[in-house]
Amino acid sequence: MNLTGHNLALLTSLSVMLEEKNVTRAAAKLNLTQSALSAQLSRLRDLFGDPLLIPAQSGKGMVLTARAEHLRQPLRQALQVLEVVVGDVPVFDPAKSDRTFVIGANDNAAAIIAPRLLQLVKAASPSGIRVSIRAIDPTHLAGQLESGEIDVALGSRSAAVNLSHELLLQEDFRMAQRMDHPRGTAPPTMDEYLQLEHVVVSGAANGFHGFIDDVLAENGHSRRVGVSVPYYNIVPLLLQNTDFVCALPSRFLSRYQCSLASLPLPFEVRSFNLFSTWHARFDKDLAHSWFRQQLKLSALS
Repeated sequence: MNLTGHNLALLTSLSVMLEEKNVTRAAAKLNLTQSALSAQLSRLRDLFGDPLLIPAQSGKGMVLTARAEHLRQPLRQALQVLEVVVGDVPVFDPAKSDRTFVIGANDNAAAIIAPRLLQLVKAASPSGIRVSIRAIDPTHLAGQLESGEIDVALGSRSAAVNLSHELLLQEDFRMAQRMDHPRGTAPPTMDEYLQLEHVVVSGAANGFHGFIDDVLAENGHSRRVGVSVPYYNIVPLLLQNTDFVCALPSRFLSRYQCSLASLPLPFEVRSFNLFSTWHARFDKDLAHSWFRQQLKLSALS
């Protein structure tokens, strides 16, 4: 028998008829009309090539053929197993889980989210759940999210196209410089900003151009970028020991408030938006949903 959805429904009816040995009682139990169930029995006879149930000589009820008798117990057990499978509601208890969750993120996103995230995960699962943070390879990210190799990616909205996503945080960029910078601690004017030497964070092979340069170019300005680095976490060390300045997300910069000055930029610039991104097939996964909630709480902390 080809087990289509329609035929599975027929097997459910057959199981009830084999137990009741009476079409009228079986129809009532299945909430069907007797004629509808009789039509199903006719279909089942064609599918199995066997009468299955035959009217009893007494005129009361029906008797099972040898084929039907052979089917009765295994069919009932199989349907019970199917009911358990379909009705089984998955649960997730972080305190009992030993799952490893993998985050794809650059160093800035990881530095913003990871400290509070690890506190939350440790509190919910003292010795079970583990967290792995790995660098993002944009060329393979979609496939890694689909396969579950990476559970959640942290990045900009552009990385979340055609994928499930949620805005975690939004913050401004500010100019960072060392505390004893010779220019002083007053907010820079546009002219002064353009005369300073800048650090840009870029993973590009020739990464001396960032989105700040695009903003400046739109207004007919340009700056000198003297240093390009691939990671945000390198920048504070460079600024503390030079006269370079750098535009950094305010939350990242707040972690260095004892060694770096944070100043407003002399022009409008778009905010820094951090999204969590995942594949839609994990939308309803309870463990995945729990972990995404911890990420959200981490961004709010």
